[in-house]
Amino acid sequence: MNVVILLGGPGSGKGTIAGRLVAADPTLRHVSSGDLLRDAVKRQTAAGVEADGYMKRGELVPDAIIARMIADLMAGIAGPCTLLLDGFPRTVAQAGILDGTIAGCGASLAAVVLLEVADEILVDRIAGRRACPGCGAGYHVTNIPPRVAGRCDACGSALTVRKDDNPETVKHRLAVYQAQTVPLIEFYEARGALRRVPGIGPIDEIAERVRRALS
Repeated sequence: MNVVILLGGPGSGKGTIAGRLVAADPTLRHVSSGDLLRDAVKRQTAAGVEADGYMKRGELVPDAIIARMIADLMAGIAGPCTLLLDGFPRTVAQAGILDGTIAGCGASLAAVVLLEVADEILVDRIAGRRACPGCGAGYHVTNIPPRVAGRCDACGSALTVRKDDNPETVKHRLAVYQAQTVPLIEFYEARGALRRVPGIGPIDEIAERVRRALS
């Protein structure tokens, strides 16, 4: 099993690009740390139960628990597979924990892909994002518009702006990204694992750039 880490600022399109890659290649699997956490809690796995306790107390879920969830996921996959990790690691410390998890599962780190997008573009992108509170589908008023303005294509619910996407929160998220993730970029670049990919342009073109970076 191979692991590819997707890096990029908030709004860089990691999830969207991962979705395009997975749709074109059944051996790829997108693993968002947020979705992984929610699924483990929903299924009441051992790691999920432990994580739920932290969240109910308003505390951050320890990195080691997230790593256990990734290990559990790997253990349940049979056959050739490449995991596209999105959202973990975010720091050099988390990268060290992930190294141990990958090695312990007999997997290999194939590459680290950085989607490079200027901050001003990230802010504009995030300002246009909309989410469906009913089914979780994501949209963008310009790049991925719904068929009916303000309504989810899948379930018809009214689309909303996530709390994380308001201007002040976006500025904070970018500041956190610069403080925590830039050292992580340097860490992987020093190891020769980093692949820099321009993250602007049509989605299919960006996805093709990522495919070429992984080939």
